[in-house]
Amino acid sequence: MAGTAGTPGTPRVLRAMNDRAALDLLLEHGPLSRTRIGKLTGLSKPTASQLLARLEAAGLVLAGGTTEGRPGPGAQLYEVNPAAAYAAGLDVTPDRILAAVADVTGRTVGRHELPTPGRRAATPVVRQVTDALDGAVKAAGLARDDVRRLVIGTPGAFDPGTGRLRYASHLPGWHSPALLGELAAALPMPVEYENDVNLAAVAEQRLGAARGHEDFVLLWNQEGLGAALVLGGRLHRGWTGGAGEVGFLPVPGAPLARKVSRTGSGGFQELAGSQALAGLARELGLTSVPSGPHYEVAAALVARAARAADDTDDDNDPHRRLLRTYATRLATGLASLVSVLDPELVVLSGTSLAAGGEALRALVQDELEELAASRPRLVVGDVTEHPVLRGALECALATTRDEVFDTSR
Repeated sequence: MAGTAGTPGTPRVLRAMNDRAALDLLLEHGPLSRTRIGKLTGLSKPTASQLLARLEAAGLVLAGGTTEGRPGPGAQLYEVNPAAAYAAGLDVTPDRILAAVADVTGRTVGRHELPTPGRRAATPVVRQVTDALDGAVKAAGLARDDVRRLVIGTPGAFDPGTGRLRYASHLPGWHSPALLGELAAALPMPVEYENDVNLAAVAEQRLGAARGHEDFVLLWNQEGLGAALVLGGRLHRGWTGGAGEVGFLPVPGAPLARKVSRTGSGGFQELAGSQALAGLARELGLTSVPSGPHYEVAAALVARAARAADDTDDDNDPHRRLLRTYATRLATGLASLVSVLDPELVVLSGTSLAAGGEALRALVQDELEELAASRPRLVVGDVTEHPVLRGALECALATTRDEVFDTSR
């Protein structure tokens, strides 16, 4: 019936739309005056004043300082109330769980890292998750009930048909079919689960190198080799959540891997994954190969090779050869991916790719143009500090803002 609260075009719905537009502008630009908000939204001064009074009464905005440096008295500035809501994210790896809490503006207010290697047998996954979350909540000076939503990023993906984690055999304890139900019972807020590489792509899409791009691929190389596919502005996850598990991709230069679900690896992973870099370095004559986790060793070797590429023109230098060979291996797998998807952009992310910087990016770009008819632009990711965690927070905040900023109810 016309005139009801939920009917598009009614005053209540139009007010809610204006409210959300103003809140989004405050998030994007920071503190704004009433006049500036009116100009950006196209609202009259009286309407903008009513809007701000309404949002202030609802606890969604705060009146802060004033403009300075202009003739006359300073104008009152308004900003989103950071305490209007909080959301949390978790980045799970076999070695640790990294947790963070952000206020509704996106600022991280609490972080906690929970090492997990020695706790797997003694501590159930549900306890690990709650301990990590509680550590971040405590660091933020909050209570667990203050968090409105949690997004957990893991390797692999939870199959929507079975609820079981797939493509991540290296994450012990996370494969019980009852796990999602146990976590739901233990946590007071809604929980979402997302693949870790997908979350890195979300971070780049909203904050980094992929802003403004509707079709892009993020290639990730850290503990494992994977990709995230963003098509039409949205993540493409596939039927079982396995879209982008390119480590299983058969590629020239690597033996044909069979029974990959048992081994947890495939051709592209064996050819260009982080664990391949130490052996490749030795094959090329490098003797000073560091020790440690394979992804840390790989990042160190690639960073050293990139520096050497800038310092010498000798094509026989083993560091330069390492960087060129690594670029060719990466482009070998990427060629199949871009030939199918024809993306506008490819973002290189994860420590084993970020360490190569512009030197590696340029080599991969050149090789890809030789191997694939499609020629997307390659860039190095901008979000280098905990991109998976940042993506988890961005996902949690997006839904939280939709709920909290909806003034039509």
